[in-house]
Amino acid sequence: MFIDSVKFKVSSGKGGQGCASFRREKFVVKGGPDGGDGGKGGDVYFLVDNNTDTLSWYKGRTVLKAENGKQGMGRNMTGKSAPALTLTVPPGTQVIDAQTNEVLLDLVEEGKKVKFLEGGKGGLGNVHFKNSRNQRPTYFQPGLPGITKEIKLELKLIADVGLVGYPNVGKSTLISTLSNAEPEIANYEFTTLTPKLGVVEVGEYNSFVMADIPGIIDGASEGRGLGIEFLKHIERTKTLLFTIDVSNHRTISEQFFVLKEELKKFSVELSGRNYAIALTKTDAYYGEDLQKDISEFIKELDLEISNNNEFGFDKKLPYYVQDLTMSRFDNTKPFFILPISSVTHMNTKSIGYALYELLGQSK
Repeated sequence: MFIDSVKFKVSSGKGGQGCASFRREKFVVKGGPDGGDGGKGGDVYFLVDNNTDTLSWYKGRTVLKAENGKQGMGRNMTGKSAPALTLTVPPGTQVIDAQTNEVLLDLVEEGKKVKFLEGGKGGLGNVHFKNSRNQRPTYFQPGLPGITKEIKLELKLIADVGLVGYPNVGKSTLISTLSNAEPEIANYEFTTLTPKLGVVEVGEYNSFVMADIPGIIDGASEGRGLGIEFLKHIERTKTLLFTIDVSNHRTISEQFFVLKEELKKFSVELSGRNYAIALTKTDAYYGEDLQKDISEFIKELDLEISNNNEFGFDKKLPYYVQDLTMSRFDNTKPFFILPISSVTHMNTKSIGYALYELLGQSK
């Protein structure tokens, strides 16, 4: 089960209390106090583990608490300190204060272990309170309490390329064609209910990670559909790939501009990321003239149809690619506008190389 948001209380352990004890030993007169200190309460750590990709372990848990330190003992024996409580989370997890919504930790580095809450210090035994005026102290310190916080964990997947599009526009088919991901694919909207990650191999030695999220609809940034719940999963992506269905009842321009607007409403920073456009389902187009529709869309964005074909694009349909030979990369424009078909595999291999090149521009 994919869980990307949980809320619970977490507490470090209480320190063990000190001990009030007096030395009682044969042939030792007036042995004096020998009460030991209490042990330290358990700390709370977060550990980033790349082998987990969900927060499902925390589902249904309301309180997680480290153990308390043990009480001190006679003969100056310190109580045993409690073991730390280590909470394992996938990369991309944010630890948020549930009361103030302040981001306390942003855990993205694999293998990183961070102390979150300090365990309570153990109390002092009565041996510490002996002095010339009071040689028989009978009091000791209780251990200090642990720290309790109510937190939220939110998972934001880490990927290089994030797919953005309406429901049922071919995102899942595309990621299954390009990568090792195996999402559910069906001919109805909102087939994808949870984000999916896939590794796209580019040649023998290069690769990148692609993320597919549930489809975005008009008003997604205001809570309609599933988009708002999962848009956070592409906040960490370096680049965006808009997937526009040419066989949809909406025009190519309508789909693109609505998606751009929804992203801008959700996050201005996200809407400013480098991006490209894939025109999907060219094999299922039922309009009058697909070449004309694509050409008009390219011109509507104030761009020109390209002759540049360094990525080996199929030339059956018009396309656009930024020419980087004479100028710097312009992230206000798409890196490419490319018609593809995951069914016939038109341009599917080439788009992988083009996206890898786009990632190079995003560094």
